[in-house]
Amino acid sequence: MAATFWQALDGLVAGSRIIIDRPRHSAHPRYPEVIYPLDYGYLAGTVAMDGGGIDVWVGAEGNTQVTGLMTIVDLIKRDAEIKLLLNCSPEAIDTVQTFTETVLYLPCLVMRR
Repeated sequence: MAATFWQALDGLVAGSRIIIDRPRHSAHPRYPEVIYPLDYGYLAGTVAMDGGGIDVWVGAEGNTQVTGLMTIVDLIKRDAEIKLLLNCSPEAIDTVQTFTETVLYLPCLVMRR
């Protein structure tokens, strides 16, 4: 079943355009002191819990294989979401997890492929 899950996510990514609306090293639109460590965006034509597209972190250009996913809980917004990790090395995944927990103050779980 796990292989089918990852293949389904790969298919979702392959059939979607990746929109990077917060490039690596850019500031958060509402919190300028928050700087994104990797490219962050969403999959066009998909829907997440917040009504926007499914969020993605992109570790490197090129291959867009899903290398993991992150689930987050936002107690302020009272929601939970997934974030796909695309072409992220183990170090990039660690960076995103640390950023999410210590800069954004959002509890998260990471599932590596």
